[in-house]
Amino acid sequence: MKRYETIIIVDPDLSEEQRSPFFDRLEELITGNNGLWIQNDQWGSKKLAYEIKKKPRGYYTRLDYCGTGALVDEMERVLRIDDRVLKYMTVLLEPNADLEKIMEQIAQAQIEAKEKAEPIVEEASPPEEKSPSENLVTEEPPPESVVTSEGENEPEPVDEESKRE
Repeated sequence: MKRYETIIIVDPDLSEEQRSPFFDRLEELITGNNGLWIQNDQWGSKKLAYEIKKKPRGYYTRLDYCGTGALVDEMERVLRIDDRVLKYMTVLLEPNADLEKIMEQIAQAQIEAKEKAEPIVEEASPPEEKSPSENLVTEEPPPESVVTSEGENEPEPVDEESKRE
């Protein structure tokens, strides 16, 4: 089995509700033809280098899957017929993909995603009690003023030459 990547540019005017069944259909097509669906990486709406079908923008999606040449032919046929697709391109990533290794990578990625999603809960120690004198906040004078020996705040002298520079 070979590993493929297909980049699809879809009409950006489609809503998520209209795009979702389209990509579900592609996933069913891959799994129905004894393929392995690996990833659907949606890049979002981006500006095109040139207009395609009078559209200056397109919604980019990358499909990563394993399958045979017949599967790729059928997928490209479906993409060619569908009016929602502006452009597509399929690239062979690995001519002899190891399905077991790919399945392990998918499982590992899912485990890592779960670990990132779950917050780490540590037992919180009770807050340390402070004495009332530690809770007092002392105010410092602003940095631009200087405290004189009499306790009065006077503005700091400004050097005229440094102001001109």
